[in-house]
Amino acid sequence: MLVGRSPAGGRASHDLRNGWYPVTVLTLSKLHATGNDFLVALELDPDAPVLGAVEVAALCDRHRGIGADGLITVSAGRDGADCTMTLVNADGGVAEMSGNGIRCLAWVAARAGLARGDELIVDTAAGRRVVALERERGDVVSAEVDMGSVTFDPGRIPVDVDEPFGIEAVVDGVAYEGDAAGMGNPHFVVFVDDPADVPVARHGPRIEHDRRFPRRTNVEFVSVGAPDRVTMRVWERGVGETLSCGTGACAAAAVAHRRGLVPDRVRVDVPGGTLSVTLGATVRLAGPVVHVFDVDIPRERLQAALARPA
Repeated sequence: MLVGRSPAGGRASHDLRNGWYPVTVLTLSKLHATGNDFLVALELDPDAPVLGAVEVAALCDRHRGIGADGLITVSAGRDGADCTMTLVNADGGVAEMSGNGIRCLAWVAARAGLARGDELIVDTAAGRRVVALERERGDVVSAEVDMGSVTFDPGRIPVDVDEPFGIEAVVDGVAYEGDAAGMGNPHFVVFVDDPADVPVARHGPRIEHDRRFPRRTNVEFVSVGAPDRVTMRVWERGVGETLSCGTGACAAAAVAHRRGLVPDRVRVDVPGGTLSVTLGATVRLAGPVVHVFDVDIPRERLQAALARPA
């Protein structure tokens, strides 16, 4: 349901059944960070219509919509924050955090003049995050995010086990072993010989819905090659396999470091490129940001499209 103007001109709630739609225009920017792509809406008016889960899923649909791994809304900041991030996954479900997504948000927020020089303070569902911006000719080309601390506390991840280490999951006779970790959202990092050989599209969704993860989980299939390098494929909760996952890269690096496999500075190779993770009291994630295009969509056209049979 959206909030818009009725034919009589007043504000009112409405849905598709009453036959009238808001006439405002939805402006979206499409960006990607190592291939993890997002639609970003800059909406600083607290009274603006809110996109629902069905609408977000339609916009993110790669065949009938624009296509994206999720939609981010940039709204006004409070109590010292420059802005607030709200993330909805491609399936319409709300997510806590995305390390690649917040870097895409930073590009849009910086263009809108919300950044304080080369720093942006963002409130997210996973807590406040600080983003350092790198620019070329005024545009953000890469960003480093203080992602907060990693947690191995089962209650905070959350995962229903006594210890989050050495968890085993068996799918179609294949045994996966790894550790659960929290980066403001849940992750299960499993170690494999070669991520390229993993049937991620078949096994990822099965592990995502493992009953031990009450909020489902992101699943990282990783191998450690060079001493400071990790290769990763990822099945993202509510999205599917993506070319990259920022929080997943942080979780993979933290788990590998806890096992003594990598130092505190790690390169994480994903199908969409390479991310840099620095471990310490908090985890820092760095990588490129690319603006693809901007698009204006009349909201009534979006509503009309949703009203048509699939």
